[in-house]
Amino acid sequence: MRQPVISRRRFATAATAAGLTGIVGTARAQRRPQATAACTDGAADATVRQTAGPYYTPDTPRRTSLLEAGIRGRPLILVGRVVDTACRPLPGALLDFWQADADGVYDNDGFRLRGHQLADADGGYRLETVKPGAYGGLFFRCTPHLHVKLQSRNTRVLTTQLYFPDEAKRNAADRIYRDSLLVDLASGPDGALEARFDFVLMSA
Repeated sequence: MRQPVISRRRFATAATAAGLTGIVGTARAQRRPQATAACTDGAADATVRQTAGPYYTPDTPRRTSLLEAGIRGRPLILVGRVVDTACRPLPGALLDFWQADADGVYDNDGFRLRGHQLADADGGYRLETVKPGAYGGLFFRCTPHLHVKLQSRNTRVLTTQLYFPDEAKRNAADRIYRDSLLVDLASGPDGALEARFDFVLMSA
C-alpha cells in the first residue's frame, strides 16, 4: 500500500514553517575517506551541484525509509549531516531523495523509492533504501546513483547526486560522475550496505 502523500499545499505549509521556500527530490566495499571535508577548522566547500535529471517528482511522501513490499535489492542505509560552509549544523533542512530500483528503473507514475525528510536538531539524517542499479540505453549507461534535493533556512537549493566507490568501472564511464560525491561505504554485519555523506549548503 502506498504511503500517504503530502499535498502540495501541506508540503508548502511545512516548508514555510521550517523556513524553506526554494523546494515546492558481497564483500566489504573498499573504504575511502569521507567525500566531504571534515568540519574541524570551521570551513568547508559547498557540495557540488548536479543535474536533477528527467525523473524528479515533487510532493513526495515524508518518510525516512523508502522500503516497501516488492522492492528488491541490497539494503542500503545512508546517514550523514547537513551543515553550512562554516560547518554549523542545519536542523530542519529538507532532503528530498529519489532513485532507480535495483534494475535501474524509475517509478514515474507514483512515489516508489521517493521521499523527503527533515534533518534532526544536529543536522543529521538517516535514509533506509536499496542500492540503485545502473540505467540507460544502447549507447550510454549511467552509473548507480542517488538523487537528492536539499534546502535549509537561508541557504540556496542544492540538487546533486551521490555515487558508490564499489562501481569504479561504471563511474569512470559516466560523464557527469564526480569523485567529491562518493559516499563512504562499507558492508554492515547483516550484509546491508552502510553509507555516509555530509552535505554542505551555501548561504543564499
